[in-house]
Formats: sequence, C-alpha cells, structure tokens
Amino acid sequence: MLRQEGTSKNRHSRDLAEELLADIELGRLSGEAIVLKARRLARLVGSEQISEWLGYEMFGYNSGSTTALKYMGWTGRWTDQAKNLGFWGPLSVQEATITSLQLELQALRTPDVTYSVSSANPNEFVTGRPNLGAQAATGAIDRVLAQASQKANALIQYRAIRSKVIALTHSFVTNMYYELLFSGFTESIFERYKAQVDGLLAQNASDVLQKLPAVYDRLAEGDAEAVSQALTSVRRIVDSFADAVYPASKKTVESGGNVLQLGPSNHLNRINAYVIERVTSNSRRQRLRQQLSNLYERVSTGVHNDVTPQEARSLLLESYLFLGEIITLEQQVVPAELALGNQQRPRVGVTSDAGGATAHPVAASAAPDGATGMRPEEGRPAARRGPRRQRAPRGE
Repeated sequence: MLRQEGTSKNRHSRDLAEELLADIELGRLSGEAIVLKARRLARLVGSEQISEWLGYEMFGYNSGSTTALKYMGWTGRWTDQAKNLGFWGPLSVQEATITSLQLELQALRTPDVTYSVSSANPNEFVTGRPNLGAQAATGAIDRVLAQASQKANALIQYRAIRSKVIALTHSFVTNMYYELLFSGFTESIFERYKAQVDGLLAQNASDVLQKLPAVYDRLAEGDAEAVSQALTSVRRIVDSFADAVYPASKKTVESGGNVLQLGPSNHLNRINAYVIERVTSNSRRQRLRQQLSNLYERVSTGVHNDVTPQEARSLLLESYLFLGEIITLEQQVVPAELALGNQQRPRVGVTSDAGGATAHPVAASAAPDGATGMRPEEGRPAARRGPRRQRAPRGE
C-alpha cells in the first residue's frame, strides 16, 4: 500500500510539473497563479527552500530571513542594498504596478501647442520676447516627456523583477519534471521486475515472500538487536530459497574440478548447482557464485558484528535482487562440458542414492586417455604417416 501511495504521489507531482511548464512557456497564467502552483509542487516534492522563497513571493519579503535576502538579490529587487532599500512587496504587487504604469503611459498625451508672434491687424507691427514665449509653449511637452521617461524606467524595473521570478520558477519546475520523469522510469522498471520475481517466488519459494515483511519490520526499528535479527532472517531466506529450488540430496556435482556436495547444509552449493544447469556463460556463473558467496558471508558476519541499519537495508535489497535474478533463470539444455567448466574431459561424477556410480553418457563413449588420436595442443586427429618414400636419384 505504501509503495502504491508513493507511486501515485510521484505521478501526480510529475503531471503537475508538466502542466506548470506548459502554463509558463505558453503564458497561460499570471505570475501570481504560477507562484501558487509552483509552491504546491515544492510541497509535494519536499523542496523546503523553494517553498519558503515562493512564500515570500506570495506574502512579501522580510529582512530577517537569510533565504529572503538571498532571493532579493536573485530577483533584482535591491535599489540600495547598503541602505536596505528595495522592492519588498510580493509578486502580485509588482504585477499590479506593471499594469498601472502601462495604463498611465497610454494615458499620457503630448499636448498640441501652436506659438506665433503676430497681430490680427495687418497694419500693426508686433515685437516681443520670442524665446520666453517658446519656452512657455514647449514646457508642457517637456513635462509630459519627462513623466513618460520616468514611468518607462520604473516599468522596466518591475518587469525585470517579474521576469527573474518566472525564470527561477521555470528552472525549478524543469529540474523537478525531469527528475520525476527519470524516477518514474526507474520505478516502472523495478515494478515490472518485482511483479515477475514475486510471482515466481510465490510459485516456487513461497517461504521467501512470507519472511520478507518480518525483515522489513525489524529493520524499521533501527536498533542493533533488531538489525542482527533481520540479518539472521536474511540468511534464513537464502537457505529457504535453496531448499525450494534445489532440494537436498546425496548426489554430488563436479564443477571446474571441484566436487559440490548437495546435502541439507550445503545451501550455497545447491544454488550454484541450480545456476550451472541454467547458465552457459562461464563469466556469468563466476559472477553469480562470487556474489552469492560475498552476500552470504556478509550476512552471516553481520549477525555478530556491528552493521548499520543503512547497510542492513542494502543487504536486504541486494539479497532480493540476487534471488530474483536466480529465480528468473530459464531452464536450458547445458552441454556437459560447459556444465562442468572443463572442456577437455567432459565428465560429471554423479553418485546415486544407492551408492553406485553412474557414468555420464558423454563420458561413457569417450576413449581412454592417449587412445583418441588427438593432438592435445590442436584438438584434432593426428594424421597417420607411412614410411618415407626414397626419391630415385637423378640421372646425370
């Protein structure tokens, strides 16, 4: 149930991040709405610092927070940092100011001014102070242009703040989206693998699945005694797996010059025999054999020595993945020489329960050593040679 809830939360967060990216890139929402939505994503993914910063963008900044002061600089809000002067208001105030300045700029209109020194009487000659009249006429225009320039500069500042807030939010959402997307791929791969392994374990080694929850509960306690008990259970899980997939018998199997006993206490030998019957690659056999040996040794040693809860959880997961790889091996017809790891002498020593020796079919047909007519270094029959013929002398 917890796994399903985690997967559902991950999927919901990824969908929210994808939707938010589209909102930002297509301009579908205001800055205030983007901040609200981004803070929701930050809470879902557990990003506390981003959530705190977006809270300042919602309610306003304060000088008592290190995070607030840092984002004051990142969003370009300082006008005089030495005097602690800047734009402390939330993003909604900046957006409202942008809208107000845009309307004021649209309302500003350069007045129509006409100036000429003349008289209505064509016979009258008028003299005056042309420069003073021109200044009075153009003064209104200059005032309007100054106001427009001032409002335009302020508009640039407020727009820059909004742009930086949106850019930082977009960067956070993008990173979260791809992180959640990759995490979803990983979960999907593991879930499919887990479903396959659990099905095979339930069918062939049900005791293993029954013991796993108890190990998990002990590891959740975290104390040394619980960890030791959990490792003991992991070792018993490996033993139960061996009993399930390869029951004990009095037979012996030779592999690579070593005779493997398959008795009740030879759990690792029986797992290795199971692998030999199903894997043709020598390198993979060696890897699995070494991995099993290292894992079992560490689990057994950890019962008596100190093992951290983190390492114990890693050992549990490693054991599950290892047994999963073994249980998913398909039954294959392995050539005798590959099963033995000895290509020169294909011989499997199998002792029956009655104590009589039974020869392998391939070994029964093999010729005695030295009677095969084979060159050991070449691996092919030696050519028979008759007496050398004497070459007749040439006539002179």
